[in-house]
Amino acid sequence: MYLTRTLESHILRLSGSFPAVLITGPRQVGKTTLLRHLAEDSEASRRYVSLDEFAARSLAVEDPDLFLQRFPAPLILDEIQHAPGLLARLKFVVDQAATHGLYWITGSQHLPLMRGVSESLAGRIGITALMGLSLAEERGLAPSALPFRPDRPVPRHPPTLPLLPLFERIVRGSYPRFAQPNPPPLQTFYDSYVQTYIERDVLLLLHVADLAAFRRFLRLCAARTGQLLNLSDLARDTGIAVSTASEWLHLLEATAQVYLLRPYLENLSKRQIKAPKMYFCDTGLACFLAGWRTAETAASGAMAGALMETHVVSEVLRSWRHRGLEPPLWFWRTKDGQEVDLLLAEDGVLFPVEVKLTASPGAADLRGFRALARSGATVGPGAVVCLAPEPFPLDRDVEAIPVGSLA
Repeated sequence: MYLTRTLESHILRLSGSFPAVLITGPRQVGKTTLLRHLAEDSEASRRYVSLDEFAARSLAVEDPDLFLQRFPAPLILDEIQHAPGLLARLKFVVDQAATHGLYWITGSQHLPLMRGVSESLAGRIGITALMGLSLAEERGLAPSALPFRPDRPVPRHPPTLPLLPLFERIVRGSYPRFAQPNPPPLQTFYDSYVQTYIERDVLLLLHVADLAAFRRFLRLCAARTGQLLNLSDLARDTGIAVSTASEWLHLLEATAQVYLLRPYLENLSKRQIKAPKMYFCDTGLACFLAGWRTAETAASGAMAGALMETHVVSEVLRSWRHRGLEPPLWFWRTKDGQEVDLLLAEDGVLFPVEVKLTASPGAADLRGFRALARSGATVGPGAVVCLAPEPFPLDRDVEAIPVGSLA
């Protein structure tokens, strides 16, 4: 059962403008499935080859010219990071052909992959990123034309998302496999995912000697999702040097396991928190690593608010990235405790968003918005994302938005 992805139209636009298209993203988010589906719908046949397969990978590494002759374009080339030397040969092929849409490429290791792309295919490749399923994609809803922003109309067609159904989705996560018939047990899936991620990506990229320490680091990061990042505390609790913690965190960010939300500083008070906030890109992985196994325990546990905030940030990220746009996301917090969970900054205007684990937000939830306005910033309409069943106005320029309506 294929679920339509919002990113489809952007990929086709890139394919019509560039000789090659690269889709990055973490493992298991559906990159290959998406491209193969688009290939089936196209008029021209397109071959598929995965560099996860030993024979294809060996040929691509040892004799890239012969590989490209054996697998001519148009081609889906899966997991290109296994044969980075192939990128240099692709440059000559696409230059000679001077045709758009020759290669559709996927890759899971963002940092080294992007380095190879920038060195070999700059100006010849359209790049975009895929995350897990959004709620709208999972429900099969038609995407809105524009990404989420508080001043834009809120879709009213999604069903409401009460507390327990929301946390069932949070604990399960956004990997497409769980939206298919006969999904795997959560424990089995995430056990395998973490082992594969560690064995394939971490060892390959960093050559981590102490895997037990890295697993502990992963669990401690998951327990801090939605919080300000204190690298010194994280390193101390893991039992590693701060420099090692910084390197490992950089890897998690580069492989799209976590997202670091930076503070907004431009033209605002100097008395602000400068550390980023850390969010796991998939709430299911965060719950698995932090030990939350059921919706009931997660919804009533100490991390409930942070997990809901992580879910909202991930949905907003998908809303922008799946339309081929980099989200203009920030947060705002001062040293005296004034804060706004999310800021969308466009054209010099800040659109504030608060996330509240309540069905009845009120005036007290708007304190951060008012403090932000007093700072001298140009503040646009805002939103409080909450468990309310329907949107309703909280103030003249602030709307309460049901968490299930993000799209």
